[in-house]
Amino acid sequence: MKAITFETFGGPEVLQVSEVPVPEVRPADLLVRVHAAGVNRADLTHRTGGYGRPNFGDSLIIGLEISGEVIEIGSEVSGYQVGDRVMGVVGGGAYAEIARIDYRMAMPIPAALDYVHAAAIPEVFVTAHEAMIHLAKLKHGESVLIHAAAGGVGSAAVQLAYATGAKVFATAEGGKMSRVENLGADFAIDYKTQDFAQVVAKHTDGQGVDVIIDFVGEAYFSRNINSLAKGGRLVQVGILGGGGEVNLKLEDVLYRHLQIIGTVMKSRTQSEKHAMVRRFREHWLDRFEGGGSLEPVVDSTFPLAKAADAHRKMEASLNVGKIILTMPPAPDSISFTQF
Repeated sequence: MKAITFETFGGPEVLQVSEVPVPEVRPADLLVRVHAAGVNRADLTHRTGGYGRPNFGDSLIIGLEISGEVIEIGSEVSGYQVGDRVMGVVGGGAYAEIARIDYRMAMPIPAALDYVHAAAIPEVFVTAHEAMIHLAKLKHGESVLIHAAAGGVGSAAVQLAYATGAKVFATAEGGKMSRVENLGADFAIDYKTQDFAQVVAKHTDGQGVDVIIDFVGEAYFSRNINSLAKGGRLVQVGILGGGGEVNLKLEDVLYRHLQIIGTVMKSRTQSEKHAMVRRFREHWLDRFEGGGSLEPVVDSTFPLAKAADAHRKMEASLNVGKIILTMPPAPDSISFTQF
């Protein structure tokens, strides 16, 4: 089968199409003919050596989310059969014509969705639900500030917050603000020309927001703390702007009853990941059916052989929503040499 590999760490140009063995099906696996794969910032970190040569559990091949058709099932699998359309989070291996996935990390694709839009759901919506709904416990009538709201997880979080009935503040680059508003943001903030802390203070009468979902890190930390209401919860999902040391007055945490929560899916145990997928599936999956309140946001698609171009676009932060890789049409037969 064809897959994206790279011999050395580096820029997008190191990505190449190679012939690799089809993965072996373990007892709890689905073997999936991949139709589409989501591109995530973790893939950029993988390519540049930030994780070393990781084995996230399923494959050494790059890529963390897929949609496709089940072509084989393991002996312990329940609830799925050959021919089912599935999407889900994989522990590596998404940038390939065939991937294996723990069936507890998979979800059925809603009938209204094609494979491209299905591939835009798993990683970002599961992460957004876990951070904002499960950990931060955002409720109807509360307020939330979502940073990087035009990105994959950010755009998913805006939709989930709107569907929850929260007041939504969202930061994005100026040219992307109208799209963020269309997703459900009440207040879109141009992070290049506006101080989000001032905007939040103005529209909350200085009280602040109940929840902040942040992907930036050190550069935003102090203003995030100042923008939290009493009892507010800051969930740190990423550190795109730097992961260095930050200053924090413990009096703020103590007397304002603040909570600071960190979450990264990759470092969770497998059973914790299963629970994350289950929580999202039970809470939201039916909202993607025809006429539902949620929609996967696809920015653009690239064929597998153009994975380098997909990475360049993400690195330049030119996308609103997900960048998706599509696989070449399946040949009449694929060599099933397994490892």
